[in-house]
Amino acid sequence: MSSHTVILGAGIIGVSTAYYLAQHQDPSSIHLVEPSPELFSSASGYAGGFLASNWFAPSLAALGAFSFNEHRRLAQEHGGREKWGYSPATCVSYAASAAARDDQKRGDDWLRDGTSRADAAAPVVLDSSSEKTPAWLRRVDGDHLELISDETTAAQVDPLLLCRFLLQECVTRGVRLHHPAKPVSVVTDAKGELAAVRIVDTRSAMETELACAKLIVAAGSWTGQVFRTLFPGAIRIPIRSLAGHSLVLKSPRWHEGLESNGCHAIFTTHNAAFCPEMFARLGGHIYFAGLNSSELPVPDAAAGKATPSSEGLAQLREAAREILGSGAGGEDDLEIVREGLCFRPVTSWGTPIISRIRDQDLGSGVATRSGSQGGVFVAAGHGPWGIAMSLGTGAVLAELVQGRESSADISGLAFGGDRAKL
Repeated sequence: MSSHTVILGAGIIGVSTAYYLAQHQDPSSIHLVEPSPELFSSASGYAGGFLASNWFAPSLAALGAFSFNEHRRLAQEHGGREKWGYSPATCVSYAASAAARDDQKRGDDWLRDGTSRADAAAPVVLDSSSEKTPAWLRRVDGDHLELISDETTAAQVDPLLLCRFLLQECVTRGVRLHHPAKPVSVVTDAKGELAAVRIVDTRSAMETELACAKLIVAAGSWTGQVFRTLFPGAIRIPIRSLAGHSLVLKSPRWHEGLESNGCHAIFTTHNAAFCPEMFARLGGHIYFAGLNSSELPVPDAAAGKATPSSEGLAQLREAAREILGSGAGGEDDLEIVREGLCFRPVTSWGTPIISRIRDQDLGSGVATRSGSQGGVFVAAGHGPWGIAMSLGTGAVLAELVQGRESSADISGLAFGGDRAKL
């Protein structure tokens, strides 16, 4: 019987899992299936890439710290600074005025919601002469800048470049990529156990059966839909989406000469109805986002990159001009490099699902081989922490699938029971 593993979803969670699986099994027995015609066209390629080691709820604390260390280790071993812009980061909260500071939430509150770290450390107020103050940020009289995390507990990557590196490593080793293709059904053997996944090439409409005893659903915001398609009588996987618009900008005030001081992550307040967040990246780019919505419908997974709304982009551009400043003559000197809209997978309880799904919850009489010989697994719902948690999730999920000892405690991320009713 096949010992192959099929991963549905070739975003950062899927490719990270394949990367770690391939270190302990024949890489050619691992299959990545991705329906989007453009790889990494949602959150995996269009997220901010902010990493933190200790901003997480208790059930995520061990995984968060482990993943942060994995990001650092991988960057050190494979030239991450040059290949995907890995850099330690200074994280600050910025309010342009005392009124904004007193009357509005901090810009990073939505990331901290429900976590145990929120105000564990006393804030450190920064002045304009501090080396930790970002030189590219527009400062005004009465503004307020607080240090949240330093270079030992925060970092920054370009997630698209990291994804491409991980995928290239997988393919070079022999992992098989099926793209663009989507799953349509599962196949069971005479015992009723999972034996294969049937996929269809979305360009040629050709169907293929991928033999497998282990199936991993890591399809981001589309995880619930994929699971329902394959297991129509199964337990519901309650993954929804949080959409986010973003810009990648170039400012003459953030340039290569400043990179020796390190990158900055800035969470701020603004007069508009959202809290902008900015992440300076190596190479002179600034990621500008914070305009999020749970109302935007998730597009079909096979449709490719989502189209941002002109209204949303206009809001971001206006906020960027006000916060990042302008040229000496008052002219707009910000260059827009890229516009984006991505969909982050979230759960109602705020932490991801990293779990084997029990056979009795698969429905329709589908079973799997026992122990590490088989199983159906789900890894999704990381919200704004998908990039930060990616390497840790891939490593511990690979360990779970292969029956090895876990590098981090993920017992609080199992799915079933009361959570299945949410």
